[in-house]
Amino acid sequence: MKNVELTVDGTMLTIKVDLSQEFGPSSSGKTIIIASTEGNISIPDREEKIGLNIYKKKS
Repeated sequence: MKNVELTVDGTMLTIKVDLSQEFGPSSSGKTIIIASTEGNISIPDREEKIGLNIYKKKS
């Protein structure tokens, strides 16, 4: 994972991302990656999965 922190409290999932970080251009080069789970991953100690990508337009 890049810049993603997942925590579970009971049945509540909290996702924490630092929006000030950048990890360079996407594979297409059209956007800048801010955070990613880099595919679908299991939520800690749960059967559910999550897939997350946060990006912005390249300026």
